[in-house]
Amino acid sequence: MGIFTRFSDIVSSNINSMLDKAEDPEKMIKLMIHEMEDTLIELKSSCAGVIAGRKKVERKLDEIHGRKDLWAERANLAVAKGRDNLAREALLEKRRFSEVAEALENELGEYAGLVTQYQEDISELESKLNNAKEKKRVLVQRHKRATGKKRAQGEIRRSNSSDTMARFDKLESRIEQMEAEADLVNMANKPTIDEEFDNLASDDEIENELAKIKAAQSNNRREAI
Repeated sequence: MGIFTRFSDIVSSNINSMLDKAEDPEKMIKLMIHEMEDTLIELKSSCAGVIAGRKKVERKLDEIHGRKDLWAERANLAVAKGRDNLAREALLEKRRFSEVAEALENELGEYAGLVTQYQEDISELESKLNNAKEKKRVLVQRHKRATGKKRAQGEIRRSNSSDTMARFDKLESRIEQMEAEADLVNMANKPTIDEEFDNLASDDEIENELAKIKAAQSNNRREAI
């Protein structure tokens, strides 16, 4: 496929329509960008070749103009010297170089048109390429968001599955059992009502015995005095 055919196909293509129909839009846009970049390189290379050709013709035209001016001066010199036949020969050479110069000037005009067309094509393709790169950026972001959303939805579905809920129920039952066992331990350590009354009676006996000791010590101190 020639460069101009590829360029025409790229420029006339509808990127949005092609991406909508593609099975893998992200892969498709990458291929399109690669094709555009290759075509752009070829266009710029061809344009550079045309510019180089134009400069070569310009140098040739300058040379031809110099030759034409030279024969014009010789024709004037021949006339001044009364050499009409020689003057005619000089004028013939001047006319020949004038015709060559005219042909080169027409060629320069064609080169100028080609350069202008290349520059317009390059500008149009660069615009299309920038548009494609922006679409690629958006597609990549959308792909990342879609992947993240899909992963999150998967986690939600797994957390809502019957197996997961059954594990939560089992864990809750285990915790409730542990709490019940702790309550039983506390109840076992708590004294009964009978034990509390016995403790009260025991406390009274200790207080009475303590009072007797204090009274005896007080009497002993008085007798000593």
